[in-house]
This record gives sequence, C-alpha cells and structure tokens, in this order.
Amino acid sequence: MNAEIISVGTELLLGQVVNTDAAIVAQALSGLGINLLYSAVVGDNADRLRHAVDTAISRSDLLIMTGGLGPTTDDLTKETTAAAAGKKLVLHEESLRRIENYFNEKHVSENQAKQAWLPEGCTVLQNDNGTAPGCAFQAENGCTIIMLPGPPSELTPMLHNYAVPYLAKGQEAVIVSHNIHIYGRGEAPVAQMMDDLMDGENPTLAPYAKEGECLLRVTAKAPTAQEADRMCQPLIEEIRRRLGDFVYSIDIGTLEELVVAQLQKQGKKLACAESCTGGLLAKRITDVPGSSSVFDMGCVTYANAAKEALLGVPQEILAQHGAVSEETARAMAEGIVKRSGAHIGVGITGIAGPDGGTEEKPVGLIYIALSDGKETWVTKRSPIGRTKSRAWHRHCAASQALDMVRRYLGGMPVVADYANTKQK
Repeated sequence: MNAEIISVGTELLLGQVVNTDAAIVAQALSGLGINLLYSAVVGDNADRLRHAVDTAISRSDLLIMTGGLGPTTDDLTKETTAAAAGKKLVLHEESLRRIENYFNEKHVSENQAKQAWLPEGCTVLQNDNGTAPGCAFQAENGCTIIMLPGPPSELTPMLHNYAVPYLAKGQEAVIVSHNIHIYGRGEAPVAQMMDDLMDGENPTLAPYAKEGECLLRVTAKAPTAQEADRMCQPLIEEIRRRLGDFVYSIDIGTLEELVVAQLQKQGKKLACAESCTGGLLAKRITDVPGSSSVFDMGCVTYANAAKEALLGVPQEILAQHGAVSEETARAMAEGIVKRSGAHIGVGITGIAGPDGGTEEKPVGLIYIALSDGKETWVTKRSPIGRTKSRAWHRHCAASQALDMVRRYLGGMPVVADYANTKQK
C-alpha cells in the first residue's frame, strides 16, 4: 500500500508551528509496513487544498489528513476532502453528544456542532482528548482516507488507539526498525565502515547524523514483527562487531538516559563541576525521569575564586596552568567527588567561544575529567579546523562527559580514541 500525508494549516506553512504531525504519522505507517511516498503541507485555502486532495486520491492507496477539523471557519479539511471523495457530510449524533458532554452543555454552538458532521458511511475515530472526531472512509476510486485532528495531544492517541488498528486489518507485512546509537565516530567514517552492508534490500541499513553523534537504522519487513526482528539481529551484531564500544545503545534514545539507567542499576551517584558548559551536563541528566536517585549535585564554577572555594582547586594550579587546562579539569573532578561524596565526579573546563580563544588555547579547546576518588582520567577536545557554534561546543562536551561515565560504568576504557578529538 502506498500512502501520503497532507497536513493542513497556514500556521505550518509560515513556520509558526512545527509540523510534528507528519513525523508521528510517518512512524506509525512504517510500523504497519505501509510505504509513505509523499508528504505535503497546505494552507487554509479551499482551492489549493482541493487540488492537493485530488492529486493524492488519484495516485495513492491511502491518504491521511491532519488538521483542519475544528470549529472555526478556516477549518476546511472535512468539507473539502469529502467533496473530493464524492461523499456528503451527515450529522453523527453520538459525536454531537460527546461534544455536548465535553462542554457540559445541552446544546452547543453551531460552530462546535459542525465538528460532528462527518462523511456519510465513515468509520468514526473517537477523540478521547478533544472535541473533533476523526474518521476513515473510502473515496469513489477506492483510495482510503483518514482524517485526524491537528493538535499532537489529540492526534497521537487517536492514531494509535483507533486509526492504526483500522489500518492493521488489511496489512500483510510489518516493518521493524532498530536504532543503533554511536558516540565517537562521525557519519562519514561510519558509513565507510558499513559500505558493504548498505546494499541489502531486506533488511536495510541507513546512517543518520545527529548533533555530535551518529545513528544507524536497521529495518526489516516481514509477515510478523517477530520475524522482522529476527531478520534484523544478524546485521545488528555485525555492526556491533565492527564498531565495538563506540555503540552505546540499541534503541535507547540518549546518552543521558543510558547513564541514568546504568547508575541506577549499579547503585551509584554522580556529581559534576562545570565551567564552559554552564550546567548543561547537569540539565541533561536531570531531564531524565528518576535521575534524582543517582544525581548528587552540580556546581557551575566560572570564576577561579569559585573553583577554589567550592571545589578546592589549588590556587597554584590556576596560576601556573590556567582555568582551561588538564590540571584544572582534574582538580575539578576530584574536588566535586570530595565535596559531594558521590561515587563519580566529572569536571569540565574550556573555551566554548565565540570569543576568548588565543593561539595557545583556541576556541573549542575543552578538558573533561572523570574521577572515582581513587583514579582520575582526563580527555582533551581540540578544535576540528572549522568554526562551530558555542552551543555545539557545549553540547558535545557534555555528550563526551556522559560517554566517559558510560564507559567507566561499563568497565571500558574511560578515555577512548574519539573521532575529531585529541586525547591526553
């Protein structure tokens, strides 16, 4: 089955609202084994919308519409799509009752009531989180059309609870994907290492670049999810064999999620002392639910006086080597372990830019240290020869710190031969 998505809303065209609906729907279609060939955004204009719907119905087996089902005059999706499909709108009494109950009114306004007018003979998709119901029906030429509300908080549950089961009835294949997360190797070198594996048709392998990381997606199509998953496993194992401990997870989304889970499993706590990252490492860790059980404390010590007072960094180290140095990063990590009593301490100091660099210590020079109170490891991030933003340097420094923690907890070398970094 070939499908396409039309997202309706002028606010999407103008960039005032990010179109997350298309991504949510696309992922669901992939899981059903449905091929998504086109995705478009159309503003709140009846003529342009009718043209887009006519085109979609003529070339696709499935059309999913998102948005434009609400009570206002610019909500044109139902009327326009039903007309293109050769269907008239009729009042769906049960949906009207649900709208009245939603507002706790015996009679709602005409605008609100119009949401209960749906294409004749359609399967109604109940809205458990709002007022506008969705629906599924067939156009005169056999194209299946599904209309979903625009707000993601309404679209997502309706899609998964009602639309996906409706579509699954007619599917003969299931697509399963696994995401292999990699830190320390960029997209280009990873793609080169996997070049001979990317020609497969089922399963397939594709690389994706992330901010300072890389992701490989393994996808297989089979009659059942279990069979598709089995098809993926040999390829995943080969990738892990080639990349070794640069693979940090399969399907766990972020380094911080993995680190928090590992800390919880081992009953250990982490503390961090940050300078150039400004608390970003602490933020990323505490963004993970449940992190309060493993995150002890964080200090942002920009000034040298703060490094001395809060972390116990010796004044002579700062005077002799400077705030941005291996020695200072080491002292920060060791100091936060002593001050907090945590099992692991991380210290980060560097020059994130865009100003403040010198020939000896350029923008992008960052030292990251990890200490367990007995031993301390330090890694050095050096500029990579091209201009990067302050946000990029900070994000990548926090990521590398998380990866060092991951490696320590996993019994791997704490300081790895990271891509685009030089080690101390």
